Amino acid sequence: MQDDSTFSGRLKRYAHVSTAMSSAAMRLVGERYFGLSVDHESLAHDLTHALGSLKGPVMKIAQMLASIPDSIPSEYTTKFLQLQANAPAMGWPFVRRRMTAELGQNWQGKFKNFQHEATFAASLGQVHKAESKEGKILACKLQYPDMNSIVEADLTQLKLILSLYEASLKALKTQEIYEEIKARLWEELDYELEAKHIALYQYILGDEPSIRLPEVVPHLSTKRLLTMTWLEGNPLKALLNLSQEDCNRLAQNVFRAWYKPFYHYGVIHGDPHLGNYTFASDGILNLLDFGCVRKFPAPFVKGVIDLYYAMLRQDIDLAVSAYESWGFKNLSKELIEVLNLWAKLLYEPLLEDRVRPIQTDNRGTYGREIAYQVHTKLRELGGVCPPREFVFMDRAAVGIGSVFMHLKAELNWHQLYQELIKDFSIENVEQQQARALSKSHLL
Repeated sequence: MQDDSTFSGRLKRYAHVSTAMSSAAMRLVGERYFGLSVDHESLAHDLTHALGSLKGPVMKIAQMLASIPDSIPSEYTTKFLQLQANAPAMGWPFVRRRMTAELGQNWQGKFKNFQHEATFAASLGQVHKAESKEGKILACKLQYPDMNSIVEADLTQLKLILSLYEASLKALKTQEIYEEIKARLWEELDYELEAKHIALYQYILGDEPSIRLPEVVPHLSTKRLLTMTWLEGNPLKALLNLSQEDCNRLAQNVFRAWYKPFYHYGVIHGDPHLGNYTFASDGILNLLDFGCVRKFPAPFVKGVIDLYYAMLRQDIDLAVSAYESWGFKNLSKELIEVLNLWAKLLYEPLLEDRVRPIQTDNRGTYGREIAYQVHTKLRELGGVCPPREFVFMDRAAVGIGSVFMHLKAELNWHQLYQELIKDFSIENVEQQQARALSKSHLL
């Protein structure tokens, strides 16, 4: 693979997407100021084609936007979700140079063997299967070169995408969305930080026998190379002909893996992409990627629980208190009604004390109808600026929900949730978070 980190290579890389963005800008300006009709389906197709051709962080950003409710119109969400994170892998000569830069000239002597071909290639790096001198099977995650400058350029594209959307449709103010994605994307480039995130989750989920995490091999890891133990398992899409019992068991493990860290420690995995976990025997869940981890203050977690009880009890005052604790400002009666529409959609599976699928409307239209109502009313009210924390909270909820739908899981989500939050207190979360961060050297 040719080195795409040169200045001329980057210019060529972004010429294609910039052309598409310029076209999108002209069409949206025409819609806003001259009343011209814009075919958003066609525009979404053009942008998806441009972003997909880059096979880099900008594609990852598009996937992020597609999984954040109401961050972009539904036409774009559908198209962007089709983007796949399979970048062309670097060839062996290039891998050899990169590994030499990370581990020194004799790097191959530090492994019993190291596969030349990448097992998996994504937007920020690729994974090679290897074997340690002691005979352990390893996963070596190697970052692509010059990612700092490429991410910087891709973030410029993100800002343009969001500004086009905000200027045209005026439903959301997007600055906080941009700042949150920017912060998390920069963190994903730091593999030393990811190693600490793995240690954090090992501490949090250490007593969960149905959830497995890799172990980091420190002497074979750097800021741009993360070497871990290999976890055997099958991707979710490969799980066919499972019994309802097996599907429910898998779903319950996913539920625990994502929401125990949040409600007990104020920590959440912000990238619930299907490629970030596999399933082994007996429903055991393998968590594989920890580049995007978000920490929340305990009062924010309390606000999430308060809003759940507000929806359960139809307590408007408690709902307002929850929104205010998150930083929503100037809450008019009309805005509260709109936010409650969104909240009812988000919490709906947790409110019914019965066994049920995560979504009861098999047509798949209910959520879109509610989202459209919320979007329309927010635009009428002049838009709203969502707190930064919502970007990955909502993204995680949507991502996990899609897994439950794929599994066709049927559980009593109400009881699962009640069990999870029954001993909640701000003091407990603050103490447990501090202890976990200290143990993983994140403090």
